[in-house]
Amino acid sequence: MFCFGRTLPLAVLLIWGAFAAELKEGMERGKGSHPSPTLLCFFSAVQSQESNCTDKNQKTQNSSSIMTEVNTTVQMGTKALLCCPSIPLTEAVLITWTITPRGQSFCVISYRVDTRDINETNCSNRSITWVFTPDLSPYLQISAVSLQHEGHYSCDIALPDGNFQKDYDLQVLVPPEVTNFPGKNRTAVCEAIAGKPAAQISWTPDGDCVTKNESHSNGTVTVRSTCHWEQNNVSTVSCWVYHSTGNKTLVIELSRGENVNCQNLKLPQLLRRMKCSLMLATQRRATLSMIL
Repeated sequence: MFCFGRTLPLAVLLIWGAFAAELKEGMERGKGSHPSPTLLCFFSAVQSQESNCTDKNQKTQNSSSIMTEVNTTVQMGTKALLCCPSIPLTEAVLITWTITPRGQSFCVISYRVDTRDINETNCSNRSITWVFTPDLSPYLQISAVSLQHEGHYSCDIALPDGNFQKDYDLQVLVPPEVTNFPGKNRTAVCEAIAGKPAAQISWTPDGDCVTKNESHSNGTVTVRSTCHWEQNNVSTVSCWVYHSTGNKTLVIELSRGENVNCQNLKLPQLLRRMKCSLMLATQRRATLSMIL
């Protein structure tokens, strides 16, 4: 039996359209009827979405039989699946998502179960969509998470005898761009550019280091560490960058003598490094010629 995977929502919707008549007929036949294997496969795919919820393996901050609040982090550029309380849709009356991005106006998406009516209030971000259709699954997905998606997400399911609610405080992790280059008089510079949260930088071997943080308006931080080594026996150093999205190690060869100060070149970053490397290579050739 062929079963579409969870990564093919469009194909799943096509299956749903093809077998909607069969589902209706099966419901009319009553308890003695059984849906086809293809339909069972389809509903299994819907139910399995819960195992991929963004809050999986996250710590529950405040939980009760009525409300669950989850602090969760998602890396920028990845997909996020936001789930509702595990309540059978056959018992639900109204499903309401309230989305409040940080620094932006809120959006409300509601689905009335009996009439299958969907209403949206003040919603313009089309990267946030239903996983399938709300009559099959009330879950939302963010196709590619960005900083604009940070904020509060709340799913409320109303039943005849009460409400069940699940809240998310969504925080976005941004991997920094990591660069390094040699400086003047046995110094080296290591940068972690525009990361969220701020990265941490350390050096091997230890040197005389100064680290500065520059905060940006979008919440990211650039960390710049400049180190100096007096010992002439130190020719190569390592810069270690630690971040929630992954760690990196860069190796830097220290310059000797009166070297080019790459930091003072008033050029765009990429051109600055290219010119610096060329000037350093020229300087080394000149030094070697003097020795010979």
